Amino acid sequence: MSALVDRTVAALRAEHDTLVSLLPNLTDQQLEGPSGASEWTIAQVLSHLGSGAEILRKPILRAAGQAADAEANEDVWARWDAATPVDQAAGFVQHDTAYVETVESLSPDQRDSLLVDLGFLPEPVPLLVALGMRLNEVAAHSWDVRVGLDPSAGINPDSAQLLVELYAGPLAFLLGFAAKPDRLAEPARVAIPGGGLVVADQVAVSTELAGATARFEGEQEALVRLLSGRLKPEYTPDGVQVTGNISLDELRKVVPGY
Repeated sequence: MSALVDRTVAALRAEHDTLVSLLPNLTDQQLEGPSGASEWTIAQVLSHLGSGAEILRKPILRAAGQAADAEANEDVWARWDAATPVDQAAGFVQHDTAYVETVESLSPDQRDSLLVDLGFLPEPVPLLVALGMRLNEVAAHSWDVRVGLDPSAGINPDSAQLLVELYAGPLAFLLGFAAKPDRLAEPARVAIPGGGLVVADQVAVSTELAGATARFEGEQEALVRLLSGRLKPEYTPDGVQVTGNISLDELRKVVPGY
C-alpha cells in the first residue's frame, strides 16, 4: 500500500505544480471565464479546489496527531464564495500548497498506518483512500481549469494511470455514487487500457478482463475523463471510440459525472 500512497502523493504534487504554474499568466477576464465545469468559472473551480484543500487537510492533521481548527465547513465555503476571483485563485495556491506539503511530510509509518476520519463516510478510511479521493477530484477539476484555456487539454497521464488502478481497488466505491448502470439495455464488459470496465448491476473497473463484449479505444486520460463525465463530444480526441455491444454515447449516459 505504501507504494500506492507514495505515487498518489507525487501525483498530487504534480497536479498542484501544473495548476500553480498557470495562474500568474491569467488575466481577470480568464479567471472569470468559463471552465470545463458547465456551471463554474475558472475562479470558481479554483475556489472549490482551495476550499477542499483547506477542509480535507484538517482530518489528516488530526490523524497525524497535530492540531487543526474547528471552523465549520459551511463557514469555510461561505468565506470562499464571498471572495473575489483573484482572491479565490490566490487562496487556492495558499491552501493547496499547505495540503500537499502536509501529506508530503508524513513519515513512511504514517503513510502505511493512518486512518482518516473525513466526516462524511461511515467510518475512518486508510490514508490512501483519503488521498485517492483528493486526487480524483483534483485531476478532474484541474482539467476543468486547463480546458477553459486550451480545448485540447487532457488529464495528466500519470494521474490517469494511477486513478485507473485506484478505481479497481480502494476507490471502487466512487463509481457507485454517480454511475447509472440501469441506463443500459444489456450488460457490457468493456476492454480498457489497463484492464476492463464492467457494467452490470454496478459499474466496476478491474485490472483484468475476460470475455470482453466491447472495447474502448483511446488513452487512459480520455477513459478517466469519461468516468468523471468529462468526455463530451466537443472534448473527445480524434480516434477515441467504443466498439462492440455498447457505444461511447451509451457509456456517457452510464457515467454522467459530477
